Amino acid sequence: MVVNTPELSPANRKQFVLINLLKGLAAQLIVLHHLAFYGPMADHARSIMPLLVDWLVDHARIAVQVFLVIGGFLAAKSLSPRGLPGRANPLQLVGRRYTKLAPPFFVAMLLAVLASSVAAGWMTHDSISAPPTLAQLGAHALLLHGVLGMESLSAGAWYVAIDLQLYAMMALLAWLSGQLAGRRTPGWLLPSLVVTGVGASLLHFNLDADWDVWAPYFFGSYGLGALAWWASDPARRPAPAAMLLGALLLLPALALLLDFRSRIALAYAVACLLFLFGRFQAVSRAGLARSAVDYAGKISFSVFLVHFPVCLVVNAAFARFVPEQAYAQAFGMALAWAASLAAGAAFCRWVETPLGTLLTRPRRAQPASTALAWRA
Repeated sequence: MVVNTPELSPANRKQFVLINLLKGLAAQLIVLHHLAFYGPMADHARSIMPLLVDWLVDHARIAVQVFLVIGGFLAAKSLSPRGLPGRANPLQLVGRRYTKLAPPFFVAMLLAVLASSVAAGWMTHDSISAPPTLAQLGAHALLLHGVLGMESLSAGAWYVAIDLQLYAMMALLAWLSGQLAGRRTPGWLLPSLVVTGVGASLLHFNLDADWDVWAPYFFGSYGLGALAWWASDPARRPAPAAMLLGALLLLPALALLLDFRSRIALAYAVACLLFLFGRFQAVSRAGLARSAVDYAGKISFSVFLVHFPVCLVVNAAFARFVPEQAYAQAFGMALAWAASLAAGAAFCRWVETPLGTLLTRPRRAQPASTALAWRA
């Protein structure tokens, strides 16, 4: 007897619970870091909450490591779920990735240009960008602003370019493993290449800030996410799984012993969490807490894209129209935070999702490798 299982509705599809939770929390920390770091509101509010503002300035920024590790985890899931050699054309994969990342990113950069223009009429501050040149706009459209040395139009713009580089690096390693394997399908080859890349990143490239516009600087964190996916595969034989787990545990530990970096320590912790619980999925239900977690994960990329122009305009408005009183300016920070979340939700609903649907409609039959790392 065959039992037909009804397809899950969009509201009841399975979600990666831990990933959504981590993405939602990390996005909030990035928003708060930029609120504390840029704009005059935090300068005035520091007098009543100095420890909080200083912590947000100095430490909250490393929350980006959460996205790097999750990106690698989901890239491994989509490009090679079992860690087998890749056969797909890496240029096509990277092209699809660019099609997902670049259009909403460029819209957000145009919003940042508009926000800088508005803010410049109300205040003078280092966080306001000069009107962009055509070359600057073109570099952002191609996600090459970092490597070309162009000034970013928005805080956090560097990450989107690095995400594309990291995905390209993973796709290239998958393809290279396929070329080396020929007709064979060794399950150790691709993970071994990734382990090599992780080691080179953690023990060399990540120690040199001159590399921070290139993927190898960040591949240690990204690759740890990929290793977490493969090591947690319940179908993997014990010996290969143990080797992957050993690499996941020992490489970052060695890197931290040689040169402790809080960002790598956080990436290490997130990768271990994903190894333990990252594959857990649950049907999204109507419970308030679960719905909030799933929604926070869903809009996290949009929040990341649009929060800076929102925060810039609110900073400028409070600088121009509100007294320089600590509690009033602290309220402005809270208002900017809430406005960033609302803008992110609207951007996801009216820009990111429609653009994704429009640009991928002809290729709906393609595998999930086109999904953003921000998506679960």
